Amino acid sequence: MKKLLLLLLLPFIGFAQNQYNYGFNSPTATMIGVDGWTRTNQSDLPSATSLWTVASYTPVVVNTAATPPVNATPFQNQAYTNGQTCPTPNGQAGGANSFSLVNYTSTTSTASSGATISNWLISPVVSLQNGDIITFYTRIGKYSATGTASYADRLELRLSTSGAFSAAPSTGSADVGDFTNLLVSVNPNLVLSGPGSYPGNWTQFSYTVSGLTGIVDCELGFRYFVTDGGSAGSNSDIIGIDTLSIDRPLSTNQFFTNNFTIQPNPVNDIFTVSSKNDTAIQNITVTDINGRVVSEVSPKAMSQIQVNVSELNSGVYFVKVQSEAGVGTSKIIKK
Repeated sequence: MKKLLLLLLLPFIGFAQNQYNYGFNSPTATMIGVDGWTRTNQSDLPSATSLWTVASYTPVVVNTAATPPVNATPFQNQAYTNGQTCPTPNGQAGGANSFSLVNYTSTTSTASSGATISNWLISPVVSLQNGDIITFYTRIGKYSATGTASYADRLELRLSTSGAFSAAPSTGSADVGDFTNLLVSVNPNLVLSGPGSYPGNWTQFSYTVSGLTGIVDCELGFRYFVTDGGSAGSNSDIIGIDTLSIDRPLSTNQFFTNNFTIQPNPVNDIFTVSSKNDTAIQNITVTDINGRVVSEVSPKAMSQIQVNVSELNSGVYFVKVQSEAGVGTSKIIKK
């Protein structure tokens, strides 16, 4: 019985509370204005105009014989040939042009050896704590018949723990400012094809936060970081990012506390489970400390449910509430 009891009391991770989400659906001016993102291009010989932007493509009819040629737009999942209409590319979640991009024109260098690109897109302040899960999607922009990139690309996700006081990179391609924590590196070795190369379709990358003390105001920095890049370099083409999300895993008892109440507790005969946010309750199960189901109620999507436990013996019981938002567990005492 002791082993079973321990299993019942263990926090059950499987639900999360979203702390921040950004889908890059707004125009560039909104992203860097109202939405609080900032940009800085610290590449060698940086282009003042080639910064991170939200995509703004339009459909085109491919005509490679025209002057200038009309080519298919990037971020497609298939090749388009002459006479075919190439549609507006979609972001990870499917919305047309709903992603941010950056490319090889970050540097104006035409040297034969190329230059180092270090082009930054920095988030507004986000509050993080250990265990938070940061996810985002990225892909190369070019499509080829072989499914490989023409040039190797690299992306870093970096973290500053200085919040609103974060120092942005400002002294060139080697400077990372306060963004000294490297969280994710996509294609760190600048592999052109095969294992480890930059993904050709929207692919999710993630990082679980660690090393913080309590809840800390931070900023995230996406760094397009490519050596030997630019129009004359051996590397760098075009990449996109989409669907940045920060989620905080909740144990089932945390989920319960955030979403429901039990009154009264301790209970004599009847207790009431109420939703704090009108979340529809789908099922309530009461179990004893041995894991046996002693009472169960399956309402029809109600936000307040009464449970009769008058026939139960005195002791400790566990109440599991299943809702449309997730499952929470709490403890009650029967007098």
